[in-house]
Amino acid sequence: MTSNSNVIQNAIQQMNKELLALREFVALLSTEQQSLLNNDTDSLLGITEAKTNAANQLMDMSRSRRQSLLGNNLDNMETWIAQNSPQSKALWSDIRKLADQAQQLNTTNGELINSQMRHNQQALNILYNSSKSAAGIYGPDGQANLNSSGRHLGSG
Repeated sequence: MTSNSNVIQNAIQQMNKELLALREFVALLSTEQQSLLNNDTDSLLGITEAKTNAANQLMDMSRSRRQSLLGNNLDNMETWIAQNSPQSKALWSDIRKLADQAQQLNTTNGELINSQMRHNQQALNILYNSSKSAAGIYGPDGQANLNSSGRHLGSG
């Protein structure tokens, strides 16, 4: 095997690992989305940690691939593949599709999180305003201090 052949084989192995990591990341994002839709907040903490670790791993893999293959003078992976490994075009296409899917899922999950945060803030505002108005229900002596208009019950 020539040196260039080794580089190509290593690149294909690296892309296969990246594809596998992307599949796992997409599955994780899908799980996160289901937890968000089901209001399963208990599982979100663990998912968030796993998602952060997986995203960091993917960034490292991508950075490593780009440095080892594109470090010198090539513009992009498509150019590298066309010049060095046309048989890996489908593999690269799968990586790109999964990366796009991951980005879409992450955007949707972010929107779901923002929506739930708005909902929670509205609920907190209602509770806060309710507690402020309820503060006048009891007088300093601890007795109910309801100012009601109209007739009292039992009066006739």
